[in-house]
Amino acid sequence: MLRAAFNLFARWQLDGAQARRLLGSPSERTFQRWKAGDVASIPHDTVCRLGDLMGIHKALRYMFVDPQRGYDWIRKPNSEFAGHSALDRMLQGAPSDLFAIRAYLDAERAGW
Repeated sequence: MLRAAFNLFARWQLDGAQARRLLGSPSERTFQRWKAGDVASIPHDTVCRLGDLMGIHKALRYMFVDPQRGYDWIRKPNSEFAGHSALDRMLQGAPSDLFAIRAYLDAERAGW
């Protein structure tokens, strides 16, 4: 799942600091090891974050036929988030911020 998250971060065009924040702010050294595929263990908080990130990705893939539209949606201002983007909300750093975006997308899809 960590490898999938790094691929997703590339598609969302995140820098290293943003990616680290979404993963729960591991040390730079740990982040670089994970990025290189050297994963000894992952904290529970990061595992939960990975689950929410994959849920967000899955919801966007269901919502948009063109995958690029889903990747772009992350950065677009949204009235549901007070004019900020979903990425802005997720980068606030709390696990609940990721969950809020996932819950919003799941609710949007529920009407289908």
